[in-house]
Amino acid sequence: MSPYPPEMPTEGGRSALAPVGRTIALTRPAIRGILLTSLLGAGAVAAGIGLMGTAAWLISRAAQHPSEAALGVAIVGVQFFGISRGFFRYGERLTGHDAAFRLIADLRVSVYEHLEQLAPSGLAEFRSGDLLARVVQDVDSLQDLIIRVIPPFAIATLAGTATVVVMWWLLPAAGVILAVALALSATLVPWLTGVLTHRRERRFAECRGDLAVSVVDLIDGAAELLAFGAARSQVDTVRSDDVALTAIAARSAGTAGLGLALNTLLAGSACWGCLTVGVAAVHAGRLGGADLAVITLIPLAAFELVVGLPVATQALERARQAAGRVFAVLDSPPPVTDPERPAPVSKPPHGLEVRSVWAGYPDEDSCALRGLNLSLPPGRRVAVVGPSGAGKTTLAAVLLDFLPTRAGSVRLDGLTLDAYRGDEVRTIVGLVGQEAYLFDTTIAENLRIGARQSTDDNLCAVLGRVGLSDWLRDLPAGLDTEVGRHGARLSGGQRQRLGLARALLADFPILVLDEPTEHLDPVGADALTSELLEATEGRSLVLITHRLTGLESVDQILVVDGGRVVEQGTHDQLLAAGARYSDLWWEEMRTERYADSGDVARHLPALEQTQSTRHHDRSATL
Repeated sequence: MSPYPPEMPTEGGRSALAPVGRTIALTRPAIRGILLTSLLGAGAVAAGIGLMGTAAWLISRAAQHPSEAALGVAIVGVQFFGISRGFFRYGERLTGHDAAFRLIADLRVSVYEHLEQLAPSGLAEFRSGDLLARVVQDVDSLQDLIIRVIPPFAIATLAGTATVVVMWWLLPAAGVILAVALALSATLVPWLTGVLTHRRERRFAECRGDLAVSVVDLIDGAAELLAFGAARSQVDTVRSDDVALTAIAARSAGTAGLGLALNTLLAGSACWGCLTVGVAAVHAGRLGGADLAVITLIPLAAFELVVGLPVATQALERARQAAGRVFAVLDSPPPVTDPERPAPVSKPPHGLEVRSVWAGYPDEDSCALRGLNLSLPPGRRVAVVGPSGAGKTTLAAVLLDFLPTRAGSVRLDGLTLDAYRGDEVRTIVGLVGQEAYLFDTTIAENLRIGARQSTDDNLCAVLGRVGLSDWLRDLPAGLDTEVGRHGARLSGGQRQRLGLARALLADFPILVLDEPTEHLDPVGADALTSELLEATEGRSLVLITHRLTGLESVDQILVVDGGRVVEQGTHDQLLAAGARYSDLWWEEMRTERYADSGDVARHLPALEQTQSTRHHDRSATL
């Protein structure tokens, strides 16, 4: 369970500024580190103030030419404060950054774990570049809470109180002047800079996300942008986003400069005020001459306590914006949640049963599946065909437990999928999608994703099963060949075959192939379909496809339209019925001019007769 509190409001579909309390609550796991950092920081500042006061007293007293014994303690004090300040500052930096990095690491793991629960259907609302900015840059920005936000205020409170007490002990009037100046610097100046940066910081993280999106689009879509002559326009978009981000950063720097100027003014005023009351106290005999230098110069060192508070206020506003964007991810409800007490997965063989399932995507009110039924006992192979938008890909998401059912049930070995952990379901049901994602590494590493212990012989064998043996032998580097970014060095058919080989190597008892021939030419698509069916012989299979060629070897074909099964049977039965499947198959054969194929030749007379009869019946009805 995540240690970070829930509930994050949104504005216009974008994350709003996170509440201050919830933002600060992010640091709860690092509270010990923050306390230690604050104490060490207070020690460093106190040592600096002590060094300034002791040195001022030593120089003033030495001008009176006293005995060396009278200066001994002050000399030792200067050495002590000078050395200890460095140690305290080093300790503050070490503990602060250690606590920040540990917090960021834990938070990033929590975000990744939640993204895993959201993927793939729950990530549709996030743009890829913007999501990357949230996971990397926005999470990194939250380390400022430990380094630049909480400790400065804690240090100012601790060391500032001690300094005012010392000044009061030396001269009450000087203590009052310093207390007022420090209070104004710690409250009024940060408030003013906060007001000036509030709206600007709301836009900073969003502009950074927009820049990440435009840069990712420029890189990923470089080929298409160049082909359509739109590269210059996209570069202009990147430049525009960069200009907007730079302008916000420049204005933030100006606000920080204003805060520094006000603090410098208050520091100078405090010095002059202390000097004025100090001179009067010396004339009245209530203050020693050497102490005058102490109360005059201590305010200069004391303002080190508050000089960073305006920047801390800006950092808090920026952290709130970053936290809001991170919370927007963490607060997104996962489409499917695991049960508290998951059922154990039974031993093979495994069977799937889809009973009157209604399902749709989280951001859609309508259902893509409307009462669909499917039976997949062990070893059975079913093809699901139909036009685009019929609900075929939604069915794949439901079978993989990526989407919940709104009505009906999907049963694995007699139990509904919500009785199992999603990861357990996906050790039994494997998916080869429309575009198999290949990582920018070698063929061997891509194949071993689901089977890390596989030997090179295992890899060669499974590549042979999907028709890639000859191709592999022709590669100089063999299994160590780099496939390139997204498999760019491979053809579409090779990428799909490699994706299937990866699934076969993982040895899923049930395979779901979702449009594996998408984006391939008809000849290549038919060849790949034939090889897929041959490679999966004896394995439970759901083949989702819009192509009908090669489906003679499956056990059952479901024709889906509008989320419902409108026809089912074998290839020959559906052709003989002369209904929807027959129309689709005939149109595919005629369009692609496969009239010389044996299958078409065998069915052509019956199809022509069926088409003629149906046309006559329709005419008679009209």
